[in-house]
Amino acid sequence: MDLNKLIDLSHVIEHGMITYKGLPAPIICDYLSREQSRQHYEPGTEFQIGKIEMVSNTGTYIDSPFHRYEDGADLAQVELHRFVELPGVLVRKDYRTGLAVTADDFVNVDVAGRAVLVNTNWSDLWGTDQYFENHPFLTEAAATHLRDHRAVLVGIDSHNIDDTRLKSRPAHSVLLAAGILIVEHMCNLAELRGKEFRFNAAPPAFKGVGTFPVRAYAVLVG
Repeated sequence: MDLNKLIDLSHVIEHGMITYKGLPAPIICDYLSREQSRQHYEPGTEFQIGKIEMVSNTGTYIDSPFHRYEDGADLAQVELHRFVELPGVLVRKDYRTGLAVTADDFVNVDVAGRAVLVNTNWSDLWGTDQYFENHPFLTEAAATHLRDHRAVLVGIDSHNIDDTRLKSRPAHSVLLAAGILIVEHMCNLAELRGKEFRFNAAPPAFKGVGTFPVRAYAVLVG
């Protein structure tokens, strides 16, 4: 594969990193260190086994219907093809022009059967306190438009697809009720401008879990 056609759209997950205020940071450490492993193997042979403790909403992650709805499909129940090789389309809405991504921003955009990625440039603020506050979001009307026009996945390079200043979560509610997957905390979306691409973001097949980090990436076509 031509490596120039691969665009990584995920943040690196690091020990102590905060993704969402109020949720604990991941703990990443050794379960078995290289030094400890030496006693089990011949000289010159050593291994590391890592230990990770984290909430499922860490880094760049995908939401399945179970995240919002008790009877919704969890990560193990969503078919693999729903996560991979999705034709993609990029929609640009820079946060400096307004935080609300509305239905008008999708007019004349063919979203049917596509992964719709919303490039707000908010990921430029990743790692700063500003990232958590007053971020771009989809309105309920925008989510309804994407549902009615048969999008299959919606991603955003923002802190949340909903306006977290409010207690309601209409974008999550509308999209996940329709089985439309959501990817949040994306990055590098600007690299897809003017490009045709296919989108991939497969999580482990966890039973009873609705959200998990993904290595989201795009493959440029042509």
